[in-house]
Amino acid sequence: MDIAIRARNSPTDREATRQGLNIRFLEPCRGVKVTPMTFDSEDAAWPMHGLADDARPALAQALSRGPAALATIVALGGGGPRPVGAQMVFGEKIVSGFLSGGCIEADVEVHARACLGDGVSRRLVYGEGSPWPDIRLLCGARIEILVERIAPDDQAARALLDLAAARLPAFWVSDGTRRVCAETPEVPWAGAFERAYDPTPRVVVIGGDPTALAIASLAAQSGHETFLLRPKGPAEAPPLAGVAYRREPLDEALGSIGLDAWTSVAVCGHDLEQDHTALMTALPSPAPYVGLLGARRRLPERIARLKAAGLGERELGKLRAPIGLDLGGKAPFEVAVAVIGEIMAARHGQPALARRVVEA
Repeated sequence: MDIAIRARNSPTDREATRQGLNIRFLEPCRGVKVTPMTFDSEDAAWPMHGLADDARPALAQALSRGPAALATIVALGGGGPRPVGAQMVFGEKIVSGFLSGGCIEADVEVHARACLGDGVSRRLVYGEGSPWPDIRLLCGARIEILVERIAPDDQAARALLDLAAARLPAFWVSDGTRRVCAETPEVPWAGAFERAYDPTPRVVVIGGDPTALAIASLAAQSGHETFLLRPKGPAEAPPLAGVAYRREPLDEALGSIGLDAWTSVAVCGHDLEQDHTALMTALPSPAPYVGLLGARRRLPERIARLKAAGLGERELGKLRAPIGLDLGGKAPFEVAVAVIGEIMAARHGQPALARRVVEA
């Protein structure tokens, strides 16, 4: 999720914007004290639930089974491992997300389960000013969390999930009891906070060699909706979890996928004609990142051909070639790390490679 909408002047808002979120809140709602109990999640030994950063898929799954509890960091003091706006979802046999380095998740689940039972929202404080001094935060942060019960027929939640399915931004405003969600920014009322959501980031990888497979695999593992395109490739899809395989002509595949402002394209085809077709489609599109795998010495002639085909400086300025951050590695997953790192840097407005050169 990546948002930079209306940054405020407070330290919390600046940090939230840097993390790709835009949160606004006024006076947090008053909470209800609950005695901490024992954490009993199925994956307590290994917090696999924390690998999911986007709460919306888990929220949809939880609401399909009944009510869900949504826990959101609404204020943060003194730093912390998770930014304002980080969320967890609790439902029937569902725990997803994380809010700290493991210091508070067990206690938050206790309050979330209680919230599911009585429907009363909670405002939890950990760290300085907490009513539970036995729960220590090793990072020294002060974390404020709003826990709210979401019913399966909640209109704001339905709007949030519908906008996600349509790949549209969403703005969620809630005080734990009253909530709204819309495609355009809403004005928070006293006691409410605002959180903005972007569509799920996507990565489209073109190619079929080990490097392309590694990029697609890492993209899927890092939370991207991922497509692997290989025209006239094998009928059987590669055994890569979370990767959608397409083998029709590139112009058809890219057109049906739709290259929007939250889609990155990695061209790794090793075929000059296919690469050219892909670049001619991707560079003029709203896709903010287009990378090309290939030898640096061939770039001038490839760029000259793109210019001759009608692309201007604006479109060509988007091209990242050779693809990926210069990490020095050439093995498939080394290149994949460099590519996914560059995609993330571009998405967060952090040109990591340029910054490193300036600092050198």
